[in-house]
Amino acid sequence: MTTIPFYPRQMAACTAVLGLVLLDTTPAFAATISRSLEVKAQVADVWSLIGPFCAIKNWLPPVGQCIEDGKAPPTRILVTKDGKAAFVESETARNDAEHSYSYKFLASPLPVSDYTATIKVMAKSDGWSVITWSGSYRPENGKEKAADEALNGVYEAGLAEIRTRFSK
Repeated sequence: MTTIPFYPRQMAACTAVLGLVLLDTTPAFAATISRSLEVKAQVADVWSLIGPFCAIKNWLPPVGQCIEDGKAPPTRILVTKDGKAAFVESETARNDAEHSYSYKFLASPLPVSDYTATIKVMAKSDGWSVITWSGSYRPENGKEKAADEALNGVYEAGLAEIRTRFSK
């Protein structure tokens, strides 16, 4: 039987080098975002406002136009009101009975990758509903703060508009 000599100092050096190589190539950490809003409205009423895939243009203030391709599952192009940015998103899941849909970015000007999100409406009690918008993404290295701020701003603006719609 042959034994292979063990050299702790060389092994430690190799491990350190490998660790640096892996550290350099590791993608940015995964981040999550989730916001909820309670509104005094029936689930069906809330879902009729936010459930259709291109209805986002009616409740997300920065969106000026939504173009849906009509395929199943659908893809939508969201163009900002100023026309300076566009997002291409694909629906990945839909459950109208449970009042939810999920989507992912195919293209986005935001410094993120692997963005996926779900919008869901649930009944609470006494005519109240809870809207939950949650997502996950990988911010670009060095742009974590910009990614977080942009997505937080989008979620907050959308839910604020929905609140306004149901407080009239």
